Amino acid sequence: MTAAIASRRTVAALTLVCTAALTLAGCGDQTDSDSAAKGKSNDAPLFSALPKKIQDAGVIKVGTDAAYAPMEFTEGGKIVGVDPDIAEALGKQLGVKFEFTSGSFDGLITSLDTGRQDVAMSSVNDTKQRQEGKDDKGAKIGKGVDFVDYFSSGVSLLVKKGNPQNIKSLDDLCGKTVAVQRGTLSEDTFKAQAVKCGPDKLTIQAFDTDVEAQTRVKAGGAVADLNDFPVAAYIAKTSGGGNDFEVVGSQSDIGLFGIAVSKENVQLRDALKQALDAIIKDGSYAKVLEKWNVEDGAVKQAQLNAGQ
Repeated sequence: MTAAIASRRTVAALTLVCTAALTLAGCGDQTDSDSAAKGKSNDAPLFSALPKKIQDAGVIKVGTDAAYAPMEFTEGGKIVGVDPDIAEALGKQLGVKFEFTSGSFDGLITSLDTGRQDVAMSSVNDTKQRQEGKDDKGAKIGKGVDFVDYFSSGVSLLVKKGNPQNIKSLDDLCGKTVAVQRGTLSEDTFKAQAVKCGPDKLTIQAFDTDVEAQTRVKAGGAVADLNDFPVAAYIAKTSGGGNDFEVVGSQSDIGLFGIAVSKENVQLRDALKQALDAIIKDGSYAKVLEKWNVEDGAVKQAQLNAGQ
């Protein structure tokens, strides 16, 4: 935002100089330069597929929760990870910039309903409930969204290093306390397991961020967190130099991550699908996954609303 403001101020200053000096040709050159800069993206293969509003802005506004490494996290004040890198590759096809803004995960879909963001890209599981704008009980909570599915992942249990409670599966959690990020599919999985546990109660502690859930497990206040596999593996490898956590059991609930788009924004949705197919074909998609060691999550082609 600061860079954008500085740029506008520079243009304004140049305009004033031109006006004061009556150097109309110079002002004309500046306007032409601005137009050319904005028009560069016209050369991108799929720029014309975008809605005019996006073309004019030159930006796709992305809502994310940047606390889910390696998918999206903050490093040196910048949002980085698998999703931002995939978005950058998509941007080269579309000729626009993907501008990520971090917020709470459970508010991402709502941000599309209000128009605050154009898309949500934050390891969001494509589910029928989210497509229909419903919660896990079937109650209507929004307009619903479409998904452009770009990654496949299951969920894995993350426990304290050494696995002191000998957790091997979800069934081993009955009678214990777990921690999880609020509003995620992982929370839904724990809720389903709580029903299965019956009187041998499973206590679920939900937090705004997954970092808080991890802290709870590390402190011993909960026996496990549940995360998408690449996230769990990354946390186990990096937290405390690999000495804080470990991943146990096998993946479950394998599903698809999707870029969420308002159902009213069909043109943007379709442009994103075309761009995803393009980066899969040209190999840039595979390079991103290889960079972050998440090749197992690759999809062979873009799909719309393929989640269950």
